[in-house]
Amino acid sequence: MKKLGYIIAIGGLIGLIYTGINYANSTEHVSALGVDVTVSQGDPTAMIISGIVLVAGILIAFAAKNK
Repeated sequence: MKKLGYIIAIGGLIGLIYTGINYANSTEHVSALGVDVTVSQGDPTAMIISGIVLVAGILIAFAAKNK
């Protein structure tokens, strides 16, 4: 069960990195009157799900370790 937790956590981390890069690439920067405005057109749902999977994998690994 401990290995499964690590695999899930690694998958969540890879998903978080990948979706974070895509989210950062889908932003637009606008400069008007000396003020920089960043507008994001990406959907943060995939990042949130990846973060939840990462935390769940870590919790599973630590729960199996403590048994």
